[in-house]
Amino acid sequence: MPLISKYNRPVPRYTSYPTVPYWQEQIPEQERWLSAINRRMEENEEVSLYVHLPFCEKLCTYCGCNKRITKNHSVEHPYIEAVLAEFRIYLRGLKRRPRLKELHLGGGTPTFFSPAMLGHLIDGILEHVDVAEDHSFGFEAHPNSTTFEHLETLAERGFRRISIGIQDFNPEILRIINRDQSEEDVTRTVNDARALGYTSINFDVIYGLPTQDQRDIIYTVNKIREMRPERIAFYGYAHVPWVSPGQRAYSEKDLPQGRDKWNLYATGRDLLEEAGYQDIGLDHFSLPEDELSKAHQSGRLHRNFMGYTTADSPVTIALGCSSIGDSWDMYVQNEKKVETYQQIVLVEDRLPIIKGHELTESEQKVRRHILNLMCQGYTEWKAETMRCEALERAVLQWNDMATDGILVRSPYRVEVLPAGKPFLRNVCLPLDDHYWNRQPQNTTFSKAI
Repeated sequence: MPLISKYNRPVPRYTSYPTVPYWQEQIPEQERWLSAINRRMEENEEVSLYVHLPFCEKLCTYCGCNKRITKNHSVEHPYIEAVLAEFRIYLRGLKRRPRLKELHLGGGTPTFFSPAMLGHLIDGILEHVDVAEDHSFGFEAHPNSTTFEHLETLAERGFRRISIGIQDFNPEILRIINRDQSEEDVTRTVNDARALGYTSINFDVIYGLPTQDQRDIIYTVNKIREMRPERIAFYGYAHVPWVSPGQRAYSEKDLPQGRDKWNLYATGRDLLEEAGYQDIGLDHFSLPEDELSKAHQSGRLHRNFMGYTTADSPVTIALGCSSIGDSWDMYVQNEKKVETYQQIVLVEDRLPIIKGHELTESEQKVRRHILNLMCQGYTEWKAETMRCEALERAVLQWNDMATDGILVRSPYRVEVLPAGKPFLRNVCLPLDDHYWNRQPQNTTFSKAI
């Protein structure tokens, strides 16, 4: 049986373990969450900071992110003030001054906000932290709304990474997914970023979009060769219209499926590797000289809710609606609705936590194994501290995967082979106690490809 036929099934993406659908029903109390952060910062005061900026002027119908569509820019100031107020609540509860290792602005469309508003936001954060010497500051950019002033304002405040939403270079596909941008927009954004000293440019590219075929993938990779971004995130489109109603603009008959979608991925992967990009993990490629590749080679690669990163800070403080914080042994998620988020932070003066999960010792071990597989392509459990009950089931399923040639098994160790890299999520699945104890009865997760 071809691998794609066997392993292309709905599987969690494992941006966290346990995955969000299996988090506890009880909401962590604010003081307990702050205590978890403080415990971790006693060992290492470095933190990562994620800020969610949810506004977009136009709906890109493929998008599954939490966003608010509006052309009313009067929403900028109250939202930024709420984010800064939330940060001040954290600062009141922290026993140490944070050392900022990583800062990422996500969305939505961060460049929906004016350069002045973004400058005000970053200044309000930097005023209260020390910045690590090897810090990494980045943001997500829509090339249609990213101006030279945006890039300059953030560069002046230490930003050197930019992630540009490309998706595809075919104007017809962009029209179908309601993505208003041109090849010229992308070129201008890349050239401006280079001129201002940005050293790491990422392109987000999606395979499996409506009407997309091999010619589109080949053309997109050829443009990548010309512009030479340091990193590529090559994602499979997840059709989940019950979660993102905008995707009802097209149906499954418009989408490449099964073998056709797999061939789009395989073509893109092969062409990226021919162009010199290294496959460093799930959906991600980078040039050998980029820090992401270096971290992968040296075993320092890490993965959190912001994606693959070289920053291994143990705490992620997340600001803004729907964002997710992490202290390694606890997760919390913020209120998703903008108005409610602002009410809680600005009026009630408390953290807007609506969901969370406190990890048991066993869950922390599973989490470590999953991170090892996702970041290094292997995990091992010879040490007693790495053993857990989940491994008993996992070893049985991994033996079957070894027969299929996607991994190799040895005593107390499993290593993913090149043929198994597209199925990293499947390799992690046998460890997931929550999934096997309560398998989803609906389409909770997207397919592996």
